[in-house]
Amino acid sequence: MTTVLQQQQWALTRHLRDPQHQPAPAGLEQRRLQVYRELLFNNLQALLAATFPVLLQVLDQDEWDALCRRYFVQYRCASPLFTEVAGEFVQWLPDLDGLPRPFLAELAHYEWVEQALQGLDATALAAPAPGCDPWRDALQRSPLAWPLAYRWPVQQLGRQYQPDSAPAQPTFLLARREPGGHVVFSQLSALAWQLLEQFEEAPPCNGHGHLQRLAEQNQLDLPALEAPGRALLAQLLDAGVIGPVSPTAA
Repeated sequence: MTTVLQQQQWALTRHLRDPQHQPAPAGLEQRRLQVYRELLFNNLQALLAATFPVLLQVLDQDEWDALCRRYFVQYRCASPLFTEVAGEFVQWLPDLDGLPRPFLAELAHYEWVEQALQGLDATALAAPAPGCDPWRDALQRSPLAWPLAYRWPVQQLGRQYQPDSAPAQPTFLLARREPGGHVVFSQLSALAWQLLEQFEEAPPCNGHGHLQRLAEQNQLDLPALEAPGRALLAQLLDAGVIGPVSPTAA
């Protein structure tokens, strides 16, 4: 059974979220209500703005204000942590009708990845032992290396470039956190992205197995794929993107 105090608290929170459509509880001073309304909404905008600087470039101020207000009114965050507000914003955007730009959800995800990787509680893979052969050894992907796929060229979007339609070819990227904590992005081919995605499948397999699977799925000739495949595996190994599976994890 709800108490009078609970009903007043719910009425107040509904009003603070959506003051244009939800009346304030009776008896509260408007001046104080205005302070709370501005404080809560401005704090939300500041949290989001810190994660999405390019979003702020492509949207007009009125569009940004309206988008933040819709998020404030419509969405109920599952986490109480301020650091996760941006991640929940990214989850909310794809299902939103009437986005002011068609690429907005993917751009927001691309910008959020940097924050997410920087704050990820995970460690890099150990350096491979001498004699490690990615062609023969069972491999794993670093938890600090994320292959990404987008319909839009998210790394090019900004104030000066805002296409109306997505290109025919998707964009594939690799985001990885370096030892110093800096997050870097690099372009991937479709096959390299597919290769890195395969590392999530179980059980782990070696580079030869991964290349064989790529060849079968894309109707390619494995011998022709071997030389560039070996070179790519060596490059990924040197960069710490992949590494051998430890005996205890295999």
